[in-house]
Amino acid sequence: MATKPFIDYDLLNEIITKELKPFVKKVDEEAFYAKRYIETLGKEGFFREEDLSEQDIILKRLAVIEETAKTCMTTAFCIWCHLAATTYITHSENNVLKETVLMKLLNGELLAGTGLSNPLKSFAKLETLHLKAKKVSGGYVINGTLPAVSNIGENHAFAFVAQVDDTAKVMGFVYGDQAGLTLKPRTGYIGVNGSATYCCLFSEVFIPNEQVIATNVDEYIEKIRTRFLAYQIPLALGVTASSVTMMEKLARKHKQLNDNINRFLPIQPDEVKRKNDQLRSRLVEVVSEETLNWDSLLDIRLKSVYLTLEAVQASMLHNGGRGYVKSSVAERKLREAYFLVNLTPTIKHLEVLRNKQEVLISE
Repeated sequence: MATKPFIDYDLLNEIITKELKPFVKKVDEEAFYAKRYIETLGKEGFFREEDLSEQDIILKRLAVIEETAKTCMTTAFCIWCHLAATTYITHSENNVLKETVLMKLLNGELLAGTGLSNPLKSFAKLETLHLKAKKVSGGYVINGTLPAVSNIGENHAFAFVAQVDDTAKVMGFVYGDQAGLTLKPRTGYIGVNGSATYCCLFSEVFIPNEQVIATNVDEYIEKIRTRFLAYQIPLALGVTASSVTMMEKLARKHKQLNDNINRFLPIQPDEVKRKNDQLRSRLVEVVSEETLNWDSLLDIRLKSVYLTLEAVQASMLHNGGRGYVKSSVAERKLREAYFLVNLTPTIKHLEVLRNKQEVLISE
């Protein structure tokens, strides 16, 4: 995705080999959360921004997400959650919040989730806001429930949006151990169980003004949504790339045995790779422009997910019987792709958006 000096791929792959690859089956089968891996990325500077342009910062982060997704999309999704939260703080006008939180997020000292699934549904008029806020001296008191927020825990934090009155909303930043907040683990999904996902119950949670991200919430979301969307695309690119690699390995193996039966299948790895490379190049071009173009990102995001579905299903066919063994790599990639189609924004809503109907990103 990005090239040096933006990112040290040798160091990144060294960290992946040491801190992620040995735990992938545990992530998938036991809902293991690869916290140490994400913290190590922060410690080694993979989230930091110094001496880089806005475009190069985004390219650097896209590369980290894609490389991670090649090994474990669940963990790459967690990184997306963390970088979404980082983006919220970066673009907040609350300087106190920036000064106390931003460097911790960039260094991996504090990990965070996005918490905006329900708010984005509400902006699309698919749901009402689950959280209610009451303005009090020095801040807000929050009540309500968010059904699922990922990449969080007692030592983490996440963003939220709450309805203050008929016209006003507030976007805030809450810590997992804050008084009045209860976290209940959510597992049992067909994929992404190792994403540290919780149901979040707010009962008279006081959010001081120092933890307010924005009060002009609609305008603020409009400003940051392009980055929110851009950071999702490498999830698809990474899963597709790993599926291509599996098919290529099988082709080499069969060629050595003079029995490359997979060559008769309609979808071949070189064609999938070509399409994936084209989408990656388009993404780099869009990010390299002075302003991120929403319509272009939306188109790439949609096409990348469709290509991932094509790639993982082709990989299952190329793998044959071994792919249908529970917890095989091919089977895990298939489930990861099914998660992608329902990640904010879902394929359904991307199609609505592409057809110029007024629906904002929603899960």
